[in-house]
Amino acid sequence: MKTLNKFVWGMAGILAAFTIYSCKPSGPSEAITGDAASKAYVAPGKYDEFYNIVSGGFNGQIGVYGIPSGRLFKIIPVFATFPENGYGYSEESKPMLNTANGFVPWDDLHHISLSTTNGEHDGRWAFANGNNTPRVARIDLKTFKTVEILELPNSGGNHSSPYITENTEYVVASTRFSVPIGDNTDVPISSFKKNFKGTVSFIKVDTSGHMNIAFQLVTPGVSFDLARAGKGPSHGWFFFSTYNTEQAYTLLEVNASQKDKDFIMAVNWKKAEEYLKQGKGKTVKSKYAHNVLNESTHMSSSEILEEVMQLDPAELKDIVYFIPCPKSPHGCDVDPSGEYIVGSGKLAALIPVFSFSKLQKAIADKSFEGDFAGIPVVKYESALYGEVQKPGLGPLHTEFDANGNAYTSMFVSSEIVKWNVKELKVLDRAPTYYSIGHLCVPGGPTKKPHGKYVIAYNKITKDRYLPTGPELTQSAQLYDISGEKMKLILDFPTTGEPHYAEAIPAELLMPKSQKIYRLEDNKHPYAALGEGKTKVERKGNEVHVYMTAIRSHLTPDNIEGIKQGDDVYFHVTNLEQDWDVPHGFAIKGANNAEILIMPGETQTLKWKADRVGVFPFYCTDFCSALHQEMQGYARVSAPNNNVEIKYSTGKIEDQITGAGQ
Repeated sequence: MKTLNKFVWGMAGILAAFTIYSCKPSGPSEAITGDAASKAYVAPGKYDEFYNIVSGGFNGQIGVYGIPSGRLFKIIPVFATFPENGYGYSEESKPMLNTANGFVPWDDLHHISLSTTNGEHDGRWAFANGNNTPRVARIDLKTFKTVEILELPNSGGNHSSPYITENTEYVVASTRFSVPIGDNTDVPISSFKKNFKGTVSFIKVDTSGHMNIAFQLVTPGVSFDLARAGKGPSHGWFFFSTYNTEQAYTLLEVNASQKDKDFIMAVNWKKAEEYLKQGKGKTVKSKYAHNVLNESTHMSSSEILEEVMQLDPAELKDIVYFIPCPKSPHGCDVDPSGEYIVGSGKLAALIPVFSFSKLQKAIADKSFEGDFAGIPVVKYESALYGEVQKPGLGPLHTEFDANGNAYTSMFVSSEIVKWNVKELKVLDRAPTYYSIGHLCVPGGPTKKPHGKYVIAYNKITKDRYLPTGPELTQSAQLYDISGEKMKLILDFPTTGEPHYAEAIPAELLMPKSQKIYRLEDNKHPYAALGEGKTKVERKGNEVHVYMTAIRSHLTPDNIEGIKQGDDVYFHVTNLEQDWDVPHGFAIKGANNAEILIMPGETQTLKWKADRVGVFPFYCTDFCSALHQEMQGYARVSAPNNNVEIKYSTGKIEDQITGAGQ
């Protein structure tokens, strides 16, 4: 109990010190002064300066917001079924959520990264992590659709992910939970130090965005939190924060906080590539899924892969080095110059800044203080540029502006602290409401920060918004950083629990935004590229309906000859070639969601005709003044009722009275 009491008293000291650092206004009613509020105002018909691509946390989605307005523009389903547009429900999208464990319709999406060229945002893709069932997704920023998901084998949890290299050569993902990997995974939990390992997956990204796992590094059994790639002089290196170097396996809040320091792990991935070329890698059997959306056919497919290449840095030297860092670091961030690496120990009252050039000299001079699990540990002072003293309590994550300044979130003291990277001096601090986690400066992780704003993503919002029962909305707050002092200009609710986000200038995305799918490019095997191409076909106990939708009718809108027990596939092609005119489709009795079909696209709803009767179907997305009339009927007959397939739109038949005709 001495250890536990020591930890409790230590935390009490941190919380007591909260009053020293906290500088919050007296309450939520305190007004935003001066012209601050006007800086967040975007007039009707005007556009925002930035897209803010925000992780959704436990909802498995991404939110797209405008900055500075805080307006929500879109929710992108990634690792979650989404009734609004049928993602995970349509036959085309179901394979996107396939894994080696089968269909997994949810994940915990913590972080995103936007693609870069020469270290600057290029507006091509966003990458997102699935933490629970380890996966990495790629979102096409032309269509704002999830187009690829790659499962990660040999990973206990994919929190430290997805981080990209300077030219998006790799997306890198490291495991949160070390686990036994290899042939023998049924081992005692108490054998953690001996049998548990971490992995770092280097996912190669080709020029089209296609992903594959190039190699994995097998690491000692520690936990990885956040990471950043080097840039400029440090290009070719990657830096990861680690915790639980105690290698504890129970009550980690105490047992993983024993040491004064954990590590920043520095990885020379260029050296790893050399070893791969020399044939030093080891092929390991591993089962994992790779899911891809074909944007020509509008269909996704899933492939199960069965091997991965691994490198062991304990055997292959000069790949991995550890740098001591104050205990339990959360953030690990590289400044725009690529020279300075910032580590943030959650339980430390200082921020260490390491020098890449000093690290290289320390490695060359072998300035080590021993090793950890066979990997050299660089002396703290040999890699250290300097320390920011008393910045605040609970430093988590740091981003940068274009003027040599850094902005660090302070979880315990609920504030953002601005400090100068070279001078290591605190310049300003601004309160947040409350318990800030991540923050975002537009372009903050790149070589060319756009600056102007910093956005706080807060964990607790009590007394900020109208109450909604025990759980309150999640929160973001926008600060103007164009002057010497940070100024709060807006707070706005967010969906899910936002963790990390990146903001990109609107001018980089708007010209590339796809408005329609051209009908002449539609290669879907069940597309009906005109009302004259519609039909209904029986294939055994399957019925395939080649249907079209256009304002304001469906073709066909009368279908007969379906039998009880049939699987009916409604393949709906939206014939519109006008921007922002999707059509929806749903049928009574379906046990899944609607589908939403973009202009020129084909999507499929599978419906089990499990009872006899006449079932209405209709367009679910308001499209015209006669949207309400955009409907039809499907007749399901008993298996022994010899009703032939018949379909039409606009055909008027003589009224028939009576039943069973």
